[in-house]
Amino acid sequence: MKLTKTVWAAVMATALAATSLTAHAQSRKELVQKLVAVQQASLEATARGLAEAPARQLVAAAQPILAQAVAPEKREATGKAVDAEIKKYLDAAGPIVRASTNKVSQGAVLSGIEGKFTDDELKQLVTMLESPVLKKYQTMLPELSKNLVEQAVADARPQVDPKLQAAQENIRKILDKATDGKLSQMAAQAQAAQAAQQGGQQGGQPAAQPKGK
Repeated sequence: MKLTKTVWAAVMATALAATSLTAHAQSRKELVQKLVAVQQASLEATARGLAEAPARQLVAAAQPILAQAVAPEKREATGKAVDAEIKKYLDAAGPIVRASTNKVSQGAVLSGIEGKFTDDELKQLVTMLESPVLKKYQTMLPELSKNLVEQAVADARPQVDPKLQAAQENIRKILDKATDGKLSQMAAQAQAAQAAQQGGQQGGQPAAQPKGK
């Protein structure tokens, strides 16, 4: 009888422990979900910044060409065409990057805080109370943001890169047409100069001396 009670007690203890672990996992997952939800505005800003960064680079590259190589009477129309390509890229890439950021956010936050915060500390973070825990979390924000950005970029890149390349090529064609082919000529001259420079560097290297017997 005692053996039966002992076995039953062990079974109950195991079941309770498993239930407790499951409840803990669910509770922790819910806390992370709430933590991500609290930071949704920040996540949106991160995603928007990721999508807009390449667009800013495209604009920065196009502006000098518009100012220096495009005829004055063509600048306004050419600028509008470039703006349209930038908008087309942002309209296509923005939702992709935003979806990727939302997709990886929970895993990125969970992996970043795993083992560093208890459930009670997570509850304090979610409620955004003024506490040393909040300061502790804030010191980790750069690392969490870095991890999130890396994962979001890796997830979105296969879909975004073709759109970015298409935008670059379309803008190049717009500018090349507006400059009557000068952009292509400048690119060809730059490539030729680079090839000549590399050839000169290789030709200027001293020949290897034969080893004496």
